[in-house]
Parts: sequence; structure tokens; C-alpha cells
Amino acid sequence: MAFSKSSTFPAVIYRDQVLSHVFQDAKRLFLPAMLEIDYAHVLMLAEQQIISKETAAHCFQGLKALPLQEIAAAKYDGSVEDLFFLVERKLAELCGEEDAGRMHTARSRNDLDMTMYRMVLRGRLLEVAEACLSLRSVLLRLAGEYRAALIPAYTHNQPAQPTTMGHYLMAIIEVLERDTERLRAAYAHVNQSPLGACAITGTGFPINRERTAELLGFKGLQINTYGAIAAVDYITEPCSVLATLMVSLGRFTQEMLLWSTAEFGFLRLSEGYVQVSSIMPQKRNPVPLEHTRILASRAMSESQAVLNSLHNTPFADMNDSEDSLQPLVDLAFADGLRALRLMAGVLEETSFDLERLSARAHGDFLAVTELADTLAREAGLSFHDAHAIVSTAVKASMGRYQPEAMVDFVESALREKQAKPMARATLLRALDPENFVSVRTTTGGPALSALNPQLDRATSQLHADSAWHRNEVDHLAASSQRLHAAVNAFGRG
Repeated sequence: MAFSKSSTFPAVIYRDQVLSHVFQDAKRLFLPAMLEIDYAHVLMLAEQQIISKETAAHCFQGLKALPLQEIAAAKYDGSVEDLFFLVERKLAELCGEEDAGRMHTARSRNDLDMTMYRMVLRGRLLEVAEACLSLRSVLLRLAGEYRAALIPAYTHNQPAQPTTMGHYLMAIIEVLERDTERLRAAYAHVNQSPLGACAITGTGFPINRERTAELLGFKGLQINTYGAIAAVDYITEPCSVLATLMVSLGRFTQEMLLWSTAEFGFLRLSEGYVQVSSIMPQKRNPVPLEHTRILASRAMSESQAVLNSLHNTPFADMNDSEDSLQPLVDLAFADGLRALRLMAGVLEETSFDLERLSARAHGDFLAVTELADTLAREAGLSFHDAHAIVSTAVKASMGRYQPEAMVDFVESALREKQAKPMARATLLRALDPENFVSVRTTTGGPALSALNPQLDRATSQLHADSAWHRNEVDHLAASSQRLHAAVNAFGRG
């Protein structure tokens, strides 16, 4: 045991405020990973002839015989410091103290902890990546279906210009693509094995770190043994990526909440995604979107709390990055996962009021930028002068958008400036939101000639990222299968 020699049990307050919580968290989060590490480490020790085959066989028998349900249900009583020592005690009862004691050769709780933390975190990263991919898939379907549907685009919460639903959703998709790229990079850095670093300087035993990394599904090593124990960027990078993703998701969610208000009326949730009022019979409250927003805010705040907890801590093995922090990391990813899944579910059954969206795109002077552009292109005016003419025409309209009256004003202004006369039909076409969209053919624009290639590219990228996800999930599953196959084969030998 690691308690002070002056006492058999920890102080009551220490037990109740720290150790009991750590014990419960470890059972909930890390027990399966801990046992996988035990299997891999014992197999490697035997292969390296650091322990005998007989000892390894006894250890495997003990590991297989562990009463996992009993361990999972155990209450913390202070007789051991943590879950590791409880498992060690159970193994000693099953395969003898001598053999159980050799299992910990060339290993520390330090590198054991760092390894199981990474194993759990990489699983969380894959879950969040999968949810991000699912949301992208829903958005791609909607963007393709409504690629040409006119909608108003907003800046500063004011109607700005016409665009299309496909163009708007493609902007969200691109953000999520970048989020996925960041998740993939974070996963690659997390999926490096620290096992074999021991306390912090490695070991004099001839271990094979590459072998345990392979058995546990890692794609490489966290090479420097000091850094393998002391560095915390394997936590801070994923949490930073998650926080960035949640900011993006929260902003999109807020937009959808605005669209679902009676004042906007652009979006209608299905019956399964609204709540009624206990007193007001007419209410259709878009509560799942509110839950998405708070879950995203929680995940972002929890991620930031992780970084704040680690700021200005020593570059060494410290509990600040371990027992009490790891549940917060897991909670952040759990909340982020819920938010992503909820948003995808809501959008899967959402309907848009395309007529209302189109009507708003046709009003509020949204296309007048193209009128100014047309004057600059075809009447020989500077854009500054063209902008001034159109701005004055808008002000003269007193808030009543009447294309014919605006064209009258512009024609009069052109005559006063002795500018090149323009066909009335050309000026009226410049105020048509469909024309506004169709002429914006530059890369990334809303015209179908620009948007369609981007939808195709996004579909290909989704397939590529989904293939990466499947490969990583399959790799971890196959690694676990190979590990247990090797253990079983070893036992028969």
C-alpha cells in the first residue's frame, strides 16, 4: 500500500473527499482499459523472458478469473488506496502473491495511468468524430435538397443579401470539416503509447515498448519517458479541439433557435422534438435546440476548465492532471457528444418554410448590392458613385421596397450624371434575387455552378473521413482481438 506507515487507513477526510471519489471514477471510466494493459504487459514480459511462462500463465488465469461485477459494485472502505491496489489484491488471492507481484515488473502506476487515460480519451475522440460525421451527413443531404432555395443572409442580425439554403449550410459543413480535421490530428497525438515510461525515466529491464503499443492498438510511442509522464498536451489539445467545435455548434444552434421563432418562422421542428406548455395550449417550444445549446456551452466550459486546471502546474507527474481531472475531461466529451447527436436528430426531422424564406429574400432591399455592381459594370460609374446612387434610392423609398420606383430613381440619377443610359430591364433584373445568386459564380459563391462542385467535394470528404473513422475503430477492435488471441494461445502453450 502507498499510505503512510504510521497508519493502516487513510485519514477520514482524505478518504471521503478524495480517495472514495477517485475509486468510483476509476471503476466507472478505467477498469476495462486497466485490465487490457495488464494482459498486454504480462504477455510482453513473458515474450521478453522477464518473467517465466508459468508466471505469465498464472497471471492470465487470475486476470480471467477476476470478479468484475464484484469489483464494479465495490464500495470504497479505505483498505486500499485505489482501484489499482484492489485489483492487485484480488489477483494475489487468485494466482498467489508471488506471481501477482511479478506482474508489476517494469511498470509504474504512472505509466499505467497515462496509458489508460489515453485509451479512454481516444475512444471519446472517435465517438465525437462519428457524431460530427453524422451531423455533416444530415447537413449535406439538406444542402443538396435545398441547394437552390432562396433565403435571406444576415449580417449584424439584419437582412443583408439573398443567398441559398445550400450555400448557407455549406458554410456550416466546411466548419465541421475543419473540426473533423482537428479531431483527427488530436486522435493521432493521443494514440501514442506511454507504457514503459514507468515512473518517469523508463526501466533497466529489457522491455519491448513497441510490442505493448501494438497490442493495445496504439499507432506509435510517446517516446521520451519524461514527457510520456509529465506532458499534458494529450489532454489539452483534444479539449481545445472540442471547445472550438462546441463554439461552432453553439453559434449554429442559436441561429436555428432564431429561425424557429414565430417572428422568423423559417424552421419548424417535428412533433417529436417540441414540448408543449403546461398552461398555454398553443405553445410549440423548440426545447431540444435549447438543450443542444446548453450542452455545447457546458462542453466548451468544461474543456476550458480542464485547461485552466493545468495552467501553471509543474512539468512532472502531478495529480492535477490525473485522478480528479480525468472525469472532467470525460464529462466534457460526453456533453459534446450529446449536443452533436441531438442537433443531428433535430435537423433530420426539421422542415423549412421555403415560401417565407423566399419572400424575405425578395424583400428588404436585399439585392441592391447587385444594382450598384451593375451600375459600376455597365454604366461606367465608379463603385463609390454607384453605391451612393443606390443608397440614396433606398433612403428615398422610406422603407417600402418597390423595384419599379427604385429603377425610376436610378434612371433619373444617371441622367443627372450624364452617365451611360441603361435598359430598364437590366436594372430590374439587377434587383431580382435569383439573378443576384446566379451571377455570383466565383469559387465559394451561391450560384449552382459554384456550389455544386463544393457539394461534390464535401461528399467526397465525408466519405474519406468516414473511412478514416471506420479504419480506426476496426483497428482498435482488431488489436484487442489479437491481444486476447495471443493470451489464449499462450495459455494453451
